Amino acid sequence: MSNAMSESRTIAFRTDASLAIGSGHVMRCLTLAEALKAQGAECQFLCREHPGHLIDLIEARGFRVHRLAASAWPASDSIRSQTPNAKPCHTDPPHAHWLGASWAQDAEACQSLLAALAPDWLVVDHYALDARWEHEVARVVGRIMVVDDLSDRDHQADILLDQNVLNHEGEDRYRVRVNSECKLLLGPNYALLGQEYTFLAQALPERDGHVSRILIFVGGSDPHHLTEQYLKALSAPEFQQLQVDVVIGKNHPNPDSVAEIVSQRDTTRLYSGLPSLAALMVRADLMLGAGGTTNWERMCLGLNSIVVSVARNQDEINRELADQALIHFLGKAESISVDNIQATVRFVLDNSSYNCTQSKAIRKVVDGCGTKRVAQLLMEEANYAIA
Repeated sequence: MSNAMSESRTIAFRTDASLAIGSGHVMRCLTLAEALKAQGAECQFLCREHPGHLIDLIEARGFRVHRLAASAWPASDSIRSQTPNAKPCHTDPPHAHWLGASWAQDAEACQSLLAALAPDWLVVDHYALDARWEHEVARVVGRIMVVDDLSDRDHQADILLDQNVLNHEGEDRYRVRVNSECKLLLGPNYALLGQEYTFLAQALPERDGHVSRILIFVGGSDPHHLTEQYLKALSAPEFQQLQVDVVIGKNHPNPDSVAEIVSQRDTTRLYSGLPSLAALMVRADLMLGAGGTTNWERMCLGLNSIVVSVARNQDEINRELADQALIHFLGKAESISVDNIQATVRFVLDNSSYNCTQSKAIRKVVDGCGTKRVAQLLMEEANYAIA
């Protein structure tokens, strides 16, 4: 065992970012990769060069990326003929078009790269990939962990992680989607947050519920122009006393429009492409944002939030969190208005006692140690398999 423990482990990641996909899949994989690297693993990525990819960012963080060309390869008949042994999956996933190739073409390209890399684990975080792809690449990797939020397709994996499950119904949905040997890691105990959230949460005092500073961030891209709506809502005279920090991602569709609104509002600062929101979250008293991993980051730091769903996979978890009075949920991005936002901000400003109670409650949901738990599990199982 001691010799196995001293050997380096190799972890591969198959994930993508694009203007359509957004940045969340890549960012949570980067978070896990950094935790694994801290435990001695070598991590490498396989990513397709979609418009809006984040390959340069991944490389800047010190990880090698194997680039999959944006143009499709010819799919080989050999792979298609080998798929009947995979768990049945008769139709393509709803997000299959995000892949930029057929699943078989992608599997063929990845299989050759992974065969040379021979990783102990392959982490797959991609809504376009399912059991057929996983069955194929399993031939050349040690084990597979899938990161998912949708439970809308079958998987063949050793571990499946969904940090957005809050009840037993979520476990039931996945059990019929995975092979019987698959271990399920479900809920915010496995939320993939950066280590800075763990450190800050341990040192952060309780919040008093008063609001004087607001943080706005809706994700790496903002196709619904939600950032502008939030800013317009806070530009009303009754909110002029509030300090506002605005963060936009690399793939924001209209940064000039945001900058123009920011320039017209006093005590408002604009940031772009920050590696982490943790420092701004600590300073803020309220956040206006979207769903996704940012929910767990906010809650870890006790930061109350007004939330809008910007993607279908955010609706269910946002509703569940709202039902438990853990967030203020306005609904889908397509249906909200400046008036909706202003009414909810007004409620928060007028209810500091409620805010204090809510902040205490949300800190109990997320301890910030999920990434460490997942990284340790992958390393321990890799070491056990080799020993």
